Amino acid sequence: MNRLPRRPLSLDALRAFEAVSRRLSFSGAADELHLTQPAISRQIKGLEEELGAPLFHRATRKVELTAAGRVLQRTVEPALARIDATVRQIRMTRSRAMVSVTTFPSFASLWLMPRLPLFERTHADADIRIAASDRFAELDDIELDVALRHCRPATAPAHAQRLFGEVLTPVIGTRLADAIARGEAPPLRQPTDLALHTLLEMDDDSQHADELGWPAWLSAQQMAGMAPRRWITMNYTHQQMQAALAGQGVALARLAMVHDVLERGDLVEPFGPEGRRWSPWCYWLVPLAGGSDDARPEVQAFNRWVLAQAAATRQAIGDVEDSDSAAHAD
Repeated sequence: MNRLPRRPLSLDALRAFEAVSRRLSFSGAADELHLTQPAISRQIKGLEEELGAPLFHRATRKVELTAAGRVLQRTVEPALARIDATVRQIRMTRSRAMVSVTTFPSFASLWLMPRLPLFERTHADADIRIAASDRFAELDDIELDVALRHCRPATAPAHAQRLFGEVLTPVIGTRLADAIARGEAPPLRQPTDLALHTLLEMDDDSQHADELGWPAWLSAQQMAGMAPRRWITMNYTHQQMQAALAGQGVALARLAMVHDVLERGDLVEPFGPEGRRWSPWCYWLVPLAGGSDDARPEVQAFNRWVLAQAAATRQAIGDVEDSDSAAHAD
């Protein structure tokens, strides 16, 4: 009975293969790995002999992956990335304490960053790394400790901890509020007055935008299809808040992220608390690969701090702790 060889493949050969398959160039891979081109060629030839299959079609000025090469690339590329990430994580934990957080840009700008100095005052020895992106990070990413997410309860990970619910409310900056008071801008005493103003909206065609943007709020006011004087659309919530602060129009704010700005008086709710609307979405803390109960002390401290800050936010927006925000939805 023939037995397939079980010798482990050389990591150096796999790195050479990954570099060539990504660049489709033996010389480019040699430059990247600081080796000579003949050395790269020998490693690829040895790997092909170990596997018993060619990995590349070689031409004078062109290199292409074979079918076997494409299969191997799909496994090797993410595997090497995970190995490198693990090594970086180990090196970080052996040097300075660090907490790596993934969240979306508007939450980072409007809620997390303004509060972060409070954490830094009592944890000066811990570095914070924030990866702000609209794309969800993988929950088993070894380089990340905590995810701060925004979704419906039904789609939250099983081990997620609810921070607070979502309340939407129209806001304007003091510049526009003063212009209205002086009669230099149209009145804004009731929702129908919005037809006289510029509305700041998300530039997003997802269901997320429909549920958290002006269409849902206007529908709740029996004003579906209302046309304002003008729309200004932009990608992120924090951009809408900046535009509102500059007096460029009326934004639909997420109360949890702007209640401190409202308290300072930099933003104004023209319709007061009556203009607020609960959405079925919530904000969550999700411990990741390094964020469980046996996580590093700095990660545990950060998680406790976020939960404490969230409790203060719940109180400020009138959220009931541990309640299901869907009960508040229209």
